[in-house]
Amino acid sequence: MNGDGDTTTAGHEPRPPLTAALSGAELLRWYWTLEELTALAREMGVRRGGGKPALTAGLAAALDGGPLPDAPPPRPARTARQLAAPVDGDTVIPAGQRCSQVLRAWFTAQIGPSFHFDAHMRAFVAENAGRTLADGVGHWHATRAEAAEPQEVGAQFEFNRFLRSWHAEHPAGTRDEALDAWRAHRSRPRDAASH
Repeated sequence: MNGDGDTTTAGHEPRPPLTAALSGAELLRWYWTLEELTALAREMGVRRGGGKPALTAGLAAALDGGPLPDAPPPRPARTARQLAAPVDGDTVIPAGQRCSQVLRAWFTAQIGPSFHFDAHMRAFVAENAGRTLADGVGHWHATRAEAAEPQEVGAQFEFNRFLRSWHAEHPAGTRDEALDAWRAHRSRPRDAASH
């Protein structure tokens, strides 16, 4: 990739410019940054919320002249009362409770400095209104083995997924080599991209 944004790679089809003249199928064949997609969505008047996968789907539909995907349901208003210090093990988690600093401080005091709001604990707080903070401590300990396993990186984090896979295949590879491989990967259509 040269400095002006050209993403051709020797022996490979060049990436087309991202314009409203592109088809939805062609848009989906290539890697685009969120910044690039957002600029096109702004130009075309396509809703920009919902993250990169939703933005890509909306643009593909708009480019093909089809109906735009339904907007995600609105987030519930955060009017729920949040827990305030002091809390203890018998404190009940209210509906709508966030992973707040009050909870972080209490869990850290009970579990130790290794405590953090990982996916398991965020889900516990969000989905277990009526349970106690002591139940949360039990949940933390019960989920440590699963939490220690490698987690799937979401599709919206394609760069991270690529790097994880590339380093697994090239354990002695350098950062510069990985970045060069990424640039080559993203310059090819998805149906031809490999690392």
